[in-house]
Amino acid sequence: MKLVPFKKQNRDLFSGMPLFDDFLDKFFNDDIVGNAKLMAVDVMETDEEFKIMANLPGIQKKDVKISLKDNQLIIEAEHQEKVEDKKTNYIRSERYVGKYQRYISLPDNCDVENIKAKMENGVLNLEIKKKEPTPKKQITVE
Repeated sequence: MKLVPFKKQNRDLFSGMPLFDDFLDKFFNDDIVGNAKLMAVDVMETDEEFKIMANLPGIQKKDVKISLKDNQLIIEAEHQEKVEDKKTNYIRSERYVGKYQRYISLPDNCDVENIKAKMENGVLNLEIKKKEPTPKKQITVE
């Protein structure tokens, strides 16, 4: 039996309509935003802290970047794979190689100055302690 390389099949109903094909691809691949893929995350809350777990299989901690902007926690990672053997003909390639990115809105009671991050077995664990919310400034009406 001969294996044939996997190729994206045309949709008979909409063949000749590449714009609609692109729309369907984007609709059904909703885990891709821009040029980055969303990583799966769990966000948990206890009385003392928030915990975030992000799946990043095959990614080394040196390839993970965590930043804050406007009360948004930004997790970025990149998975690169170098193909040395140019003689190999892939029959099917489903593993994602590229950028991952996730934005998570943080509430005002997060201690963003003391976020702890740890990477273990392809899972990024973040601990964000809670702090007392800053009272809103009240303005007296004259």
